[in-house]
Amino acid sequence: MPDELDISVVVPAYNEAGSIVELSEWINRAMEAHDFRYEMLFIDDGSNDHTWEAICEIAKKNTRIKGIRFNRNYGKSAALNAGFKQAAGVVVITLDADLQDNPDEIPELYRMVTEEGYDLVSGWKKKRRDPISKRWPSRFFNFVTRKISGIKIHDFNCGLKAYRNEVVKHINVYGEMHRYIPVIAKWQGYTNIGEKVVEHHPRKYGKTKYGIERFVYGFLDLISITFVYRFKKRPMHFFGAWGSLSFVFGLIFTIKIIWDKMDAIYFSKIPLEREITDQPMFFLALVAVIIGVQLFLAGFLAELTTLQNAGKKEYFISDKVGI
Repeated sequence: MPDELDISVVVPAYNEAGSIVELSEWINRAMEAHDFRYEMLFIDDGSNDHTWEAICEIAKKNTRIKGIRFNRNYGKSAALNAGFKQAAGVVVITLDADLQDNPDEIPELYRMVTEEGYDLVSGWKKKRRDPISKRWPSRFFNFVTRKISGIKIHDFNCGLKAYRNEVVKHINVYGEMHRYIPVIAKWQGYTNIGEKVVEHHPRKYGKTKYGIERFVYGFLDLISITFVYRFKKRPMHFFGAWGSLSFVFGLIFTIKIIWDKMDAIYFSKIPLEREITDQPMFFLALVAVIIGVQLFLAGFLAELTTLQNAGKKEYFISDKVGI
């Protein structure tokens, strides 16, 4: 197609009114210096400052700029998901709106995707402009994610990434799963994942939207995504397997208890030292059987829920500009 866009730049923004104009001009300079055909997609994630007004203002001056506004704050994952659905470029670039990511990195990221064949290239903020209270937990977080996912990159949560368009159209980012987009992409079959060292600038306007609690939530999300993407199509395989195992153990204990009782009555004629209900094995058998049945039912209900929730979206767009 002669009018096909080379790049779509997706920028989620929450209370970043001070940086929107400067960022759009910086992106524009980087694009025009390399004669890219491009679009910019700004997603206002329910800001309560003048972020949306700033987006509308720059969209009036530049027809390549488009905006999407949420009716409330849904989180970065929902903002990225909305941008991904709208993006039309051959390569989709994401970066944060706080001016800490460098748009001058975009041409090399584009080259790595189009010429070297990467499905996804993640930025690596090797020299971070953050306090040590954020750097060390982040390193530990990335180490654990590497070990679990098997993806050999250093910075999973870097906002500056490049994707083939096909990748963003086939992944669904929700909740707080934006930290694990490389993991999601890999489990969807896009395994050619690369990395590029990128420049990281100190924050110029506003304040960070994340505290230390993001690392706690991050590990919980990692557990969640590991389970969901391995068993989302077949939850019965997980719940049913563990439920059956628990039920079988409970059944074995039950048979043992019944056998001991029958042996005491009809064969050995020696009464049991304790009643069945006084024995720990009785309670183990009872709990194992109950847990087994509950897990099996949970798997069945999860299967039904998976079918019913397919295709639902978790955000509501209240306004658009340029689209």
